[in-house]
Amino acid sequence: EVQLVESGGGLAQPGGSLRLSCAASGFTFSSYAMSWVRRAPGKGLEWLSSITSSGTTSYADSIKGRFTISRDNAKNTLYLQMNSLKPEDTAVYFCARTGLLGPRGQGTQVTVSS
Repeated sequence: EVQLVESGGGLAQPGGSLRLSCAASGFTFSSYAMSWVRRAPGKGLEWLSSITSSGTTSYADSIKGRFTISRDNAKNTLYLQMNSLKPEDTAVYFCARTGLLGPRGQGTQVTVSS
C-alpha cells in the first residue's frame, strides 16, 4: 500500500522559510518521479514542482526561485525547501507520487501571516 506522510508545515512570517518532508513507503521510492502540489483556501489543486527518479527538477512559475525540491532515496523521503514565503503561499501542501493526479498524502498546513 502506498503511504505518503507529509510534515514540517506550520506558521511562518512573510519572507520566512519552512522545510517540508514527505516520508514514503509501500513502493520503490527511487523508481518514481515525485511531486509537490498544494490547495489554497477556496481553490483547486496546484502543481508546484516535480523531481524525476534521476533528480531532474521542474517548477511552477509561482514558486520558481523560492522553493527547492529534493529527494533522499536512501531515506525514502522527499523535501520541499520554501524560502521567501508569501501570504499567497498559504495552503495545504501534499506530496504525490508521480504527478498532480497520483497518490498523495493527507497534507500539511502552511500558513504565512504576520
